[in-house]
Amino acid sequence: MGTGIEAKRRREKAMVSEMIALYCRKKHGTRDGLCPDCAALAAYARQRSDRCPFMERKTFCSNCSVHCYKPEMREKIRAVMRFSGPRMLFVHPSAAIRHVVETRREKRRLEEPG
Repeated sequence: MGTGIEAKRRREKAMVSEMIALYCRKKHGTRDGLCPDCAALAAYARQRSDRCPFMERKTFCSNCSVHCYKPEMREKIRAVMRFSGPRMLFVHPSAAIRHVVETRREKRRLEEPG
């Protein structure tokens, strides 16, 4: 069994992969697997997660002070998150609720003085 950080990294990569797959199915009409653009985005997102030095302290990339995505990829992942985020409640309800709770908790922690 892995450490807490390794488990967190696995969960993050699984969730972003699910979100990209949902986006690709609905926007690009794929049935099995991902289109080449979405496959490249998923690989890039997993690579960014694997290399993240802040994994221990952050909950999600959107709450991070360092944006390590290239601008083009950042726009693509934002489009995926905007589309898939609300729909994840129907696809993976427990993961979606956990995401909302953790995001709000993290934002409050970041806004606290000192």
